[in-house]
Amino acid sequence: MIRKFFLPILLGTGRQGRYSEYVVRFLLSEVQRYPLLKTQLIDVRNFAPVRSRTDSCFTVPSWEPTNISRQWSAIMKRADGLIVVSPEYNHGYPGELKIVLDEIFDEYARKPVALCGVSSGGLGGARVVEQLRLVFAALGMVSIKNALYFSYVEKLFDKRGELQDKSYIKHVRTTLDELVWYARALRVARKNV
Repeated sequence: MIRKFFLPILLGTGRQGRYSEYVVRFLLSEVQRYPLLKTQLIDVRNFAPVRSRTDSCFTVPSWEPTNISRQWSAIMKRADGLIVVSPEYNHGYPGELKIVLDEIFDEYARKPVALCGVSSGGLGGARVVEQLRLVFAALGMVSIKNALYFSYVEKLFDKRGELQDKSYIKHVRTTLDELVWYARALRVARKNV
């Protein structure tokens, strides 16, 4: 019997009123449709060292673990891959996402990552996805070809968080299929190569 694939979803912004949360809820429901998948929401609010506007904001090297980085490390050691949902702020990704990613290093190696850009504009976070591809390559992860682009996000979901444009469902499922393929192949490779 095949052990389920654990693919956590990382919500890459801690901003108040974040529309990316709607995207994450939608993705969680889609991942749960796959019997071979397990997932967990990872919110940067719970992992970034900044707790309030008065706290210091700094990165901690991966070789100096903290309680927070140990939790993140344990999740990524179990993970067979990762789904990252990030808004595009000023043509880039949020600083709190970078802080969380830099907390660990070795745990990312040879695992696939699916990237989801979120934007209030028409490009759907295309620039953030391209930047994150470079970051994840440096971390040793395999960025799958398919990416998800959620354009005009404030119109894409209603006030209850329900997706209004059902055409996204097909693309999300195609992306998840590709992510599962890589998770399976790379799990075998990590064990046998």
